[in-house]
Amino acid sequence: MTIEIKVPLLAESIEDAALLGWRKAVGDQVEQGEILTELETDKVVLEVNAPESGVLVSILQEEGAVLKSGEVLATLEPGEVSAAVAAPVEEAVTADVPDALSPAVRKLVEENHVDTTQIKGSGKDGRLTKGDILAYLNGAKAPVQAVPASAPPPVIETAIAVPVSREGNRVERRVPMTRLRAKIAERLLQAQQSAAILTTFNEVNMAPIMALRKTYKETFEKTHGVKLGFMSFFTRAAVAALQKFPAVNASIDGSDMVYHDYCDVGIAISSPRGLVVPVIRNTEDLGFAGIEQAILNYALQARDGKLAIEDMLGGTFSITNGGTFGSLLSTPILNPPQSAILGMHKIQEKPMAENGQVVIRPMMYLALSYDHRIIDGREAVQFLVTIKDALEDPARLLLEV
Repeated sequence: MTIEIKVPLLAESIEDAALLGWRKAVGDQVEQGEILTELETDKVVLEVNAPESGVLVSILQEEGAVLKSGEVLATLEPGEVSAAVAAPVEEAVTADVPDALSPAVRKLVEENHVDTTQIKGSGKDGRLTKGDILAYLNGAKAPVQAVPASAPPPVIETAIAVPVSREGNRVERRVPMTRLRAKIAERLLQAQQSAAILTTFNEVNMAPIMALRKTYKETFEKTHGVKLGFMSFFTRAAVAALQKFPAVNASIDGSDMVYHDYCDVGIAISSPRGLVVPVIRNTEDLGFAGIEQAILNYALQARDGKLAIEDMLGGTFSITNGGTFGSLLSTPILNPPQSAILGMHKIQEKPMAENGQVVIRPMMYLALSYDHRIIDGREAVQFLVTIKDALEDPARLLLEV
């Protein structure tokens, strides 16, 4: 019995998903659970796995197709199929595709007058993939074949990355935004247009935390199985400040202010596909080890494209660390509908005045961007001072004072 492989049920906040490409071809034997393709939403990338072992009979959607929940992607015939049975399927596929090129690859080759004999395919049995052609066009393998003067100029589509002009070594490429990048752009613009954003700054002496971490990092790792980083200190300090100033943990819904008696803290993580902000639920109930483990898990999942949609939903407050990339000072943008976000920055040694003496201290600028519609300046400043005090005297985090 033929099995239809469909787009999985998407979350209520996600309308559709884009097909990233197939890992299997028609006629291929697949194993149960094997990844067939991936779907990119505006939040995460979803894997589509084979529901049973069998042979992929047909592929009904091409790379780049925008799909909704329940749409059929392909069909699968369960069980083992002999070479004698599989061969006709392969012939049926290649009969309509010259040189065994898929429709998308063939279209790309024809439009750009590419000599396929100069390119080594990376697909199954040495087949050319769309990625092979794009790499060739972008100069990874060889220059693009010249087009005769009498021939009409090639049509440039925004759905692919191809050179749009060439003069000497000057090359321009038109690359479509990923759905994740497009959603990030949309949300940042929304935040700028819908909130009264202000940013307040302070700086913190990191010496106490650095000394504490140096003393206990080995014991901490042996005890809890996870490294002790700076993020757990900042997260714990932020939670203490959120509980002290609940307006910073609140959000606006129409004409109502919604106060949250829990702290779901989003941690901004840079992934190969763009910025993601997975949420640590009920952070107020976690200790340093629990926070570090949650951040590590999310970082690994983001790197491997394994974050689930549920990991990205909600959140009452966010923390972003531009210091990882060397940022000395910035004004982070809100993550709607949240009302505030804490920005961490690079630790830099600076001369500071202490008790009438100039001393060198490892300092970090902190930035709190907030929605002035719900958070007063006094609350924002005191919130940031609370974080500063907790970080400069870590015992406060243990004694909750």
